[in-house]
Amino acid sequence: MAVIHKEYDFVIIGGGTAGLVVAARLTENVDVSVLVLEAGEDASQDPRVNIPALWSAVLGTDLDWDFMTVPQEKMNGRRIGQPQGRVLGGSSAINAEVFIPPSTVGFDAWECLGNPGWTWNDIAPYFRRFHTLNMPDEATAKHLDLSWIDETTKGTRGPIQASFTGVVEDPLGKAWNKTFQKLGLVFEGDPFNGRGLGGWCIPASIDPVSKTRSYAAAAYFAPAKSRENLKVVTGATVNKILLERQTNGDTMSAQGVIFRLKDGTTHQVNANREVLLAAGVFQSPKILELSGVGDKALLDKFGIETKVNNPGVGENLQDHLMTGVSFEAAEDVITGDCLLRQEPQLVQTSMQMYQEQKSGPFASQSLLSYAFMPAMFQALEKAEPQLQEGLVEALQRLEAGASVSELEKQQYGFIKTILRSSAPHEASGSLFMIPAQVNLHNGPKQAGMTKDIKPGNFISMGASLQYPLSRGTSHISSSDPSAPPTIDPRYLSHPLDIEIYARHLMIIEVLAKTAPLANYLKPGGRRAQPGDARVDTLERAKEYIRQTALTDNHPVGTCAMLPREKGGVVDARLRVYGVEGLRVVDSSIMPLIPRANIQTSVYAVAEKAADLIKEDHGLM
Repeated sequence: MAVIHKEYDFVIIGGGTAGLVVAARLTENVDVSVLVLEAGEDASQDPRVNIPALWSAVLGTDLDWDFMTVPQEKMNGRRIGQPQGRVLGGSSAINAEVFIPPSTVGFDAWECLGNPGWTWNDIAPYFRRFHTLNMPDEATAKHLDLSWIDETTKGTRGPIQASFTGVVEDPLGKAWNKTFQKLGLVFEGDPFNGRGLGGWCIPASIDPVSKTRSYAAAAYFAPAKSRENLKVVTGATVNKILLERQTNGDTMSAQGVIFRLKDGTTHQVNANREVLLAAGVFQSPKILELSGVGDKALLDKFGIETKVNNPGVGENLQDHLMTGVSFEAAEDVITGDCLLRQEPQLVQTSMQMYQEQKSGPFASQSLLSYAFMPAMFQALEKAEPQLQEGLVEALQRLEAGASVSELEKQQYGFIKTILRSSAPHEASGSLFMIPAQVNLHNGPKQAGMTKDIKPGNFISMGASLQYPLSRGTSHISSSDPSAPPTIDPRYLSHPLDIEIYARHLMIIEVLAKTAPLANYLKPGGRRAQPGDARVDTLERAKEYIRQTALTDNHPVGTCAMLPREKGGVVDARLRVYGVEGLRVVDSSIMPLIPRANIQTSVYAVAEKAADLIKEDHGLM
């Protein structure tokens, strides 16, 4: 390993999705030196990372922190797995490559919460900067109905490559779109302009030429790897950030970082300009607390000297939940179930197709069909007229309920505008379709994907709640840096969440009965989930969610960008309150969870953060 110098201009904690973006952008200036400390290893040659269809093979391995929540009271006491990338590239190296942008309304809400400069108009240029949206051939584009794409605003020169892997031979994506159209929800808008409602075929973070995962390590780090002013150290676990009190006595200053290497040796490195914390939604608050920034009562409990008393650290945790049902496919419908069962002949043929032609199942994304949905779907209202009335009553009960903080009032007000159709292009939930079974383990102790693959072919449809009101926490469990954090998302703790979520989940029963999608399901066919996996009534849907829902792997918010009096940890320039020379740059700064998958928002936040840092240090 090359020599680690005693000081650098910037020390970045975490070589993940955000950390590598910032490192690459800062070192474009040859006079700026950057050190990146990453606890995981470089897996850029690992086929489990590079081959798109193998993404699930890395979950629970050495490339995954593999955290677990505490038992969740509102989810039948289950513990929910929390995958997080422990690898160069972070979670962008182990996610399912789903590539969906957030919404105009969601980002505008960030500024309304007290963050000037974070509206959609402010952040949109950074979305275009980080990615290139590659179009398929004309026949495939027509088959997937990609007419919504605005050529004038999509990303065209960014390092992250996004592409559409659907093929004209596969009828399911087209049937998905047509079914929503038949139900009266024609897709409107362009998600890459922050707008969209209805069913559509989504892209994935897959390079269209190499047919490999496009992620932070490959797209940002690899081109910058040879720069003399960039040093990346893997296998480095950070113990704490060194904080010293300023001469005025009112604030602290981040001087450097203490970290441990795999050989057990401990090192200290100083930061001449700033320490940038990009360790993720669970590790960033943990490192702050280990360094003395957090709730004094908690720090006292573990014998840690309080440098900055801020009870907001580790609070405001938000996440998307997902669950669904796998319907038996009609005869002759091709799905990915054979690959799940690892049937030798098909696996061998598919791998040969990938190696020789860069085609076939291994080159494809796992999820192609998606939909942004309003809380009350017209077809669902016709089937269950009382659902609209029940949701209105739930809203009225909450408005008449106990007083809450100013932040909670603002967040609730945002959700209320969506539910009451004040945001015509916004959605409170999403639906998705996967051409294979997705069995959910719903044991009493923990929940996760099961390997109990059923015979036959299945088409899975699921739902996710996009703007939950439930808020959780992630805090240190010990003063030992190697101890995992205590994670409590408090899923469904807000009573409105289950009311909205259950209504979204019920829509899949409507879809399953509506042609043309219904034509690809076996009439009266089996369902891959155990028991009576039906979600055709409100109560059945609620209980099914409590029994089976898992994380959608989108946690945010634990170092929230908010005014300090509202529980904020960082200001609108991502600077940690009470500490000079320290910023947080990752999903933990998000004050309100974006709709859909968060990886696109993390990239955009990191790109904007790099500009903020350059501006503050005169490096533009």
